[in-house]
Amino acid sequence: MKTLYLLRHAKSGWPDSSVGDFERPLSARGEKTAPFVGALMKENGLLPQTIISSPAKRARETAELVAETLEFADDIIFDQRVYEASPMRLIAIVSEIGNELDSAMIVGHNPGMEGIIWYLTGKMEPMPTAALAQIQLPVDRWNEITEGCGTLTEILRPKDVARISPI
Repeated sequence: MKTLYLLRHAKSGWPDSSVGDFERPLSARGEKTAPFVGALMKENGLLPQTIISSPAKRARETAELVAETLEFADDIIFDQRVYEASPMRLIAIVSEIGNELDSAMIVGHNPGMEGIIWYLTGKMEPMPTAALAQIQLPVDRWNEITEGCGTLTEILRPKDVARISPI
């Protein structure tokens, strides 16, 4: 059994019109929300053994803040292919994960995050900024993943959780 966590980057901003999409940083809200999601993950035992992130600034900052909160000891893997990735590109990246690892997290962007959830589980789930999905995959090897093989076991959306305990 493998566990895949899918995390959409936290809220980003447009500091000025000269900043391109790839270099957009987190907004003040995003800087608060990313550690909040990390704390929720830690509290709920949602602990990836590897983190693969888009190198886009907002995703990179999200991955780093979550990893810091989780006290994640390994290096985050920044993979250019995650930026603007289609669901099938994300599946290809996941299929390359070492089989000695039972859990992994991808930090990326929409529409790829929503698309991979749909591909793996058949469920259309909105993934607003900083949303986290947990998918159980009944496989022994990451490259055995097929369409519809996964079960969505958890979805955390910070706005939903914040209604219960404010960020």
